Amino acid sequence: MSTSQDVEHLEPHLWRTQKQLADQISHHPFMCACRAGNASMDVLKRFLVQQWFYSGYFTRFLCALMANLRSNAHVRDLAQNLFEELGLADDSQIPHFVIYRRMLGDLGLNCQDEKPTRGTLLLIDSMFSYCRQVDPSFGLGALCLGAEGLVPSMYQDLVAGFRAQGVPDETLHFFHLHITCDDDHALTLNRLMVELIEEEPACLSRIVSAGGALVSARMKFFDDIIGDGKGRKQEEVNDLRTGGKHGNAYSTPRA
Repeated sequence: MSTSQDVEHLEPHLWRTQKQLADQISHHPFMCACRAGNASMDVLKRFLVQQWFYSGYFTRFLCALMANLRSNAHVRDLAQNLFEELGLADDSQIPHFVIYRRMLGDLGLNCQDEKPTRGTLLLIDSMFSYCRQVDPSFGLGALCLGAEGLVPSMYQDLVAGFRAQGVPDETLHFFHLHITCDDDHALTLNRLMVELIEEEPACLSRIVSAGGALVSARMKFFDDIIGDGKGRKQEEVNDLRTGGKHGNAYSTPRA
């Protein structure tokens, strides 16, 4: 068992790790281009299509993780996140996949004729692999540090990119909703991680490792969005990396 002094420093350590992982995501050329307003509508739509494939599995990720939690109380806590995703909560009565599908429709997108990229498949398979682990520290790290905890800042950058292309905020309701609710989801997952580490301190390294692995997979997901490994025009990739005619996208910090 950890000492009270050890436990006192667990949550700050997890939040520092979360910030470091979020910073890695924010420095990807795609995120930089979104913040700078340099991401083209074609690139943004490619993101929406590939994110649709990934997000379609999200409730299944939650179910896989819940099956391996050691406490019924923890299952109950995570079930609240699942209810919100499925539109079964009192304050969230529309399934989130329906909200996302409406956004796709508003932007004239139909995913039926599209295929997931290698980066998208890697992201899906990686998350499933960790959430299915009998040791729940892997799934908690992947789902919190490698997903839910990244969403608020990641989606803020995406909203900036879509706004720069003239897309109205009402069309972006899915992103605005998750900027708020995924922050709450991350708090729930963070509490479960702390309680797990209190019981078994060695869980901390497994949690951090899983979060890092999912961030690496997300970076490869973004690489395919902007063209790396997909044969996109090199000019388009270079514009995203350098900011095109608008300056260096890497120099655009988050507001």
